Amino acid sequence: MTKLSYLHEPGVLQNLKIRYELNEIYTYTGNILIAINPFQRLPHIYDAHMMQQYKGAPFGELSPHVFAVADVAYRAMVNEGKSNSILVSGESGAGKTETTKMLMRYLAFLGGRTATEGRTVEQQVLESNPVLEAFGNAKTVRNNNSSRFGKFVEIQFDKQGRISGAAIRTYLLERSRVCQISNPERNYHCFYLLCAAPQEEVERYKLGNPKSFHYLNQSTCYELVGISDAHDYLATRRAMDIVGISAKDQEAIFRVVAAILHIGNIVFAKGKEVDSSVPKDDTAKFHLKTAAELLMCDPLALEDALCKRVMITPEEVIKRSLDPQSALISRDGLAKTIYSRLFDWLVDKINSSIGQDPNSKSLIGVLDIYGFESFKNNSFEQFCINFTNEKLQQHFNQHVFKMEQEEYTKEEIDWSYIEFVDNQDVLDLIEKKPGGIIALLDEACMFPKSTHETFANKLYQTFKTHKRFVKPKLSRTDFTISHYAGEVQYQSDHFLDKNKDYVVPEHQDLLSTSKCPFVAGLFPPLPEETSKSSKFSSIGSRFKVQLQQLMDTLNSTEPHYIRCVKPNNLLKPAVFENANIMQQLRCGGVLEAIRISCAGYPTRRPFFEFLNRFGLLATEALEGNYDEKVACQKIMEKKGLQGYQIGKTKVFLRAGQMAELDARRAEVINNAAKTIQRRIQTHIARKRFIALREATVILQSVCRGRLACKVFDGMKKEAAALKIQKNLRRYGARKAYKKLHLSALVLQTGLRAMAAHKEFRYKKQTKASVIIQARWRCHKAASYYKKLKRGTIKAQTRWRGRIARRELRKLKMAARDTGALKEAKDKLEKHVEELTWRLQLEKRLRTDLEEAKTHEVTKLQNSLQEMQKKVEETNALLIKEREAAKKAIADAPPVIKETQVLVEDTKKIESLTAEVESLKDSLQSEKQRANESEQKSNEFQATSEERRKNLEETEKKVQQLHESLSRLEEKLTNLESENQVLRQQAVSMAPNKFLSGRSRSILQVLRSADSGHISVETKASIDLHSASINRDPSEVEEKPQKSLNEKQQENQELLIRCVAQHLGFSGNRPIAACTIYKCLLQWRSFEVERTSVFDRIIQTIGNAIETQDNNNILAYWLSNASTLLLLLQRTLKASGAAGMAPQRRRSSSATLFGRMTQSFRGSPQGVNLSLMNGSISGGVDTLRQVEAKYPALLFKQQLTAYVEKIYGMIRDNLKKEISPLLGLCIQAPRTSRASLVKGSSRSVANTVAQQTLIAHWQGIVKSLGNFLNTLKTNHVPPFLVRKVFTQIFSFINVQLFNSLLLRRECCSFSNGEYVKAGLAELEHWCYKATDEYAGSAWDELKHIRQAIGFLVIHQKPKKTLDEISHDLCPVLSIQQLYRISTMYWDDKYGTHSVSSDVISNMRVLMTEDSNNAVSNSFLLDDDSSIPFSVDDLSKSMEQIDISDIEPPPLIRENSGFSFLLPRSD
Repeated sequence: MTKLSYLHEPGVLQNLKIRYELNEIYTYTGNILIAINPFQRLPHIYDAHMMQQYKGAPFGELSPHVFAVADVAYRAMVNEGKSNSILVSGESGAGKTETTKMLMRYLAFLGGRTATEGRTVEQQVLESNPVLEAFGNAKTVRNNNSSRFGKFVEIQFDKQGRISGAAIRTYLLERSRVCQISNPERNYHCFYLLCAAPQEEVERYKLGNPKSFHYLNQSTCYELVGISDAHDYLATRRAMDIVGISAKDQEAIFRVVAAILHIGNIVFAKGKEVDSSVPKDDTAKFHLKTAAELLMCDPLALEDALCKRVMITPEEVIKRSLDPQSALISRDGLAKTIYSRLFDWLVDKINSSIGQDPNSKSLIGVLDIYGFESFKNNSFEQFCINFTNEKLQQHFNQHVFKMEQEEYTKEEIDWSYIEFVDNQDVLDLIEKKPGGIIALLDEACMFPKSTHETFANKLYQTFKTHKRFVKPKLSRTDFTISHYAGEVQYQSDHFLDKNKDYVVPEHQDLLSTSKCPFVAGLFPPLPEETSKSSKFSSIGSRFKVQLQQLMDTLNSTEPHYIRCVKPNNLLKPAVFENANIMQQLRCGGVLEAIRISCAGYPTRRPFFEFLNRFGLLATEALEGNYDEKVACQKIMEKKGLQGYQIGKTKVFLRAGQMAELDARRAEVINNAAKTIQRRIQTHIARKRFIALREATVILQSVCRGRLACKVFDGMKKEAAALKIQKNLRRYGARKAYKKLHLSALVLQTGLRAMAAHKEFRYKKQTKASVIIQARWRCHKAASYYKKLKRGTIKAQTRWRGRIARRELRKLKMAARDTGALKEAKDKLEKHVEELTWRLQLEKRLRTDLEEAKTHEVTKLQNSLQEMQKKVEETNALLIKEREAAKKAIADAPPVIKETQVLVEDTKKIESLTAEVESLKDSLQSEKQRANESEQKSNEFQATSEERRKNLEETEKKVQQLHESLSRLEEKLTNLESENQVLRQQAVSMAPNKFLSGRSRSILQVLRSADSGHISVETKASIDLHSASINRDPSEVEEKPQKSLNEKQQENQELLIRCVAQHLGFSGNRPIAACTIYKCLLQWRSFEVERTSVFDRIIQTIGNAIETQDNNNILAYWLSNASTLLLLLQRTLKASGAAGMAPQRRRSSSATLFGRMTQSFRGSPQGVNLSLMNGSISGGVDTLRQVEAKYPALLFKQQLTAYVEKIYGMIRDNLKKEISPLLGLCIQAPRTSRASLVKGSSRSVANTVAQQTLIAHWQGIVKSLGNFLNTLKTNHVPPFLVRKVFTQIFSFINVQLFNSLLLRRECCSFSNGEYVKAGLAELEHWCYKATDEYAGSAWDELKHIRQAIGFLVIHQKPKKTLDEISHDLCPVLSIQQLYRISTMYWDDKYGTHSVSSDVISNMRVLMTEDSNNAVSNSFLLDDDSSIPFSVDDLSKSMEQIDISDIEPPPLIRENSGFSFLLPRSD
């Protein structure tokens, strides 16, 4: 652009715009390259051919290009041996990174390819970009991927000019962005990438949405349009793999990043002491703990490092607490330090992966650094960035001015000093010590009470007369600096916070001792003098030092400049914004460079180029044999120019003189062009006239010939048309005749075919209808037969089921007696004998059948062999006869004899033939008999196979019966042994002294049970829930052997007092039950023959459950009693029964005594508990069980009875609570029924009535829910909870169903809808309660559900009895269906009940049932029995580990209960 005629801002802008529209994105301004971002791919200007063209070409000979700048730098380095640098600058989005990539590509092309691990150095540097961008780039206002650090890539060359190594130097990382960001910018990309990582990694680092982290939610921007953070995360991980970062280091890197996010969420509140701080809440503690886990350090040490400081004085070491605000500053300082160290480690790792050449003497450096920034809100970051650009601009101005002066000196022309804008005063304003802005900022940061307002006032006072410093009128804290690119107003609100960068020894000591080697490597130990106390360090000071290092590096190299320009803020191609580009040119110093050129001689041309262009202005100078310098002098003198200079090889012109020469040259060229045009136009006109005349003559001759040809063609066409018309008319007439003839034939054929098809269709339909009628009648008869057969089978099945239920009821009644076991045993023995006899009979029959079959087969085979022998003999005889006949014929000479012999032979032959035929017939019949025998044999074999299968099934049944018999024998033996033990124990004691009246009655019951004559009255008289067994201590002391000493009695008293309190639960285990069990096991109370502790425990439980209305207390003791019973069941075994088999299924006895005696059976194998060193441990098969004595067995029986009693009390309480509500729920309110009868429209009254009804049902659901919550709170076993709700729902089913059958007003359509809605509420409750607690309770409502379903079903008259009894209501009996059908009335639609035929069929079935003496009661009975046994409870509950349960506070400190304390192994 220095060759432009008019070198000013509009001319420069117009030149750039024209070139940009032609996709010429590169332009020179002297030695400066301007690169405008095209925002599109232009691969043709970067291919290998283009690089080959620029290789070795002089600068300026070819079109401007980034390759030309790289080539100049490379040639200068090779030729002069001096290092060069290329400075690429521009604002965010201007294309600096892409330009840097192109520079490195071209340098790799020039310097060869030295491979490292298969990749070139240039490739390795480019592969490091994703990693550095993830940790060093962020979204700013103008760019979504702005580099927040400066990058200086050193490409090292050897002596031959080949690339031997590379290194990446980073400068000026924006550390404050880690803790503070402004809207709508983002923090560094790596934080968002980690939050979008795969789910298992997010869970590993305990991360979540970026909105939940303080360091990320200061801005509302979390995602970038068109960019997937999850995809970029995977790309970053791949780039780390390529660079050479191991998987272990990668995991540590992202663990550190996650720890920084968690550190940012640690907030502090005032502590108990003055000016102290602690984590504010549980969330802050969670993030503190998580950060410590990720950094692998102690959480308490991390908290102390953030909240406290150590001050070392000559006298002592003082540990001072920080207030919450200081703790937050300490937290942010730790986060910035960790991130800065992590970024430096990444750069070092990348450099070590690329490899450097320590012997390299020359290098080319490429600087990629952020450009000048001026936003609406400018903070500390923009201040540092613009300070950097001021430094680079000074370096740029000095370099441009130096090149200009060198050019003048080289050409030896007369010149005076050119002034240029020196920005040293701005640099002094910012960095000068001690009065610069950075120095004042550091001074303010060292005073704890300084604020941004005091800092701003200090600036106002210090620089109030400085020409580059301006104080805004409408702000108290802002200040403005006049930079070389324009004025920028800074907001000082966060200057102090962003500048602080304390090196805290506590942070250093904490992280250097981390268990993670990676984290400890980031914080190596400091020298001793620096670790004694905290030293202040600021971001601004460090920034200034790094910047000075960068300037030193640039000053030691030969610089080349590339200014990248962003044509528009829309980031779209072909959009050229003039004001935006002019501002960037001004910020990049391009216009300043142009101004420096204009101040001297901006236009300069070599002599030969000047004569070439302007020699036509003075032709005499060219015609004469003059020197080039003299000729140029004559041209300038002829045109009267002043102020120009003529050097040794060039002509130097002042600004505007080139434009004047161009104007004179254009005038001469215009005059010459006019003369040439006049002569050329005359020649063209003459030539055109001659050509036109010749063309006219030729055209006339051609036209006359064409007319004659047309006349001849017309005559030929007329003759041909007449001939064609004649033939065409004849053809048309012939074709019409043939078409008419063919149509007549087709019509006749179609009519005849239609008549035939019609007749055939009639016959076919007639035949089909006959077949359909036959099939339909057959199907109807078969359906009627099948239906009749199915009904008969169902009737038989129901009748047999009713008889079986009656038998089962009788068997249950009979099984309640103790002697039922022996009767069952006798019956089973008889059944086994009968089955054994049948088995032997089946075996004998099968043997006989096999023998008969073998005999029959043998007989048939023998007869077949005899027939074959006969046939063979007959054939042999026939052959002999024929030979004899032939011989006789040969010997007989006369004819008469011959005839006679012939006749005789013929007769013999005929007789033989007849005999053969008869033999064939008999053979055929024998074959048929053999086939029939074989068929019978196959059938017999199939029958025998079926019998064999039946026999095997019978054998299996016999084996099962044997097993059942053996189990019953074992049960009986077990019971007998337990009864024997109890009798021996009872005989060995003194009943009058030891047992109370109730215990003696139990003993009598046991004795009477042993004799098999226990009565119902005796069973009912056993009251296990009355006053417990009372003992007289004096009587006990009279015994020769004492069970307990006084200390044990005191411990028992303390245990009883403790258990009487509500001790609660440990997990889901009741503390009271586990404490009682551990104490009894420790005291060996199960193995002593006399003790009072069992009676006192039973008395405590009895006193606790006297209040029957408190379900909470009942549920608490039900949980304790069932748990204690389970522990006893799995521990105790009766004396003398140790060798018995484990217990089997419970017997059918349902009496109280039967349930109590079941508790004496042996516990399951593999569930044992033992006492080891005073602690309880879960047993294994090798540990022994406890030999239980009589008091322990009696205590187990009493505990079983208490479990059943508490269960019944809880169940009855719930029944009492819901009974009033059930009476309200069976019938809908009258108001709703009345409104439904009037019409189907919904009224307010109807809505109120429906809500009232739902309220009753919701009351039931609420009661069930409260009851379930009570049971859950007290950790009642789920098995008992399921049993309770099963019986409660059975009770609801009985109450609702009986009320429905007894009240006609309830059997209406609308009432059915109301009840159905209520049942839906119960079903929803069962679904929410889950199967663990509800179980099969919903199935208990089957009667009322099917009855209600029958009430609300439509089109009842169309339903048959079979559909109603089998599909709709299979559970209901005929009496119940008849009752509902006759009482049903539709108060909503007025429809009828079932048809009269169905009613009649019901009456017939009811009559048959009454004749069969079946109960006619249609009401249901409520079952109030105890639906479980101790075995069921034991099997349903899981193993209980009581080893880690803490003892209650009342007995914890007592030394006598020290065995209760859990012990670690």
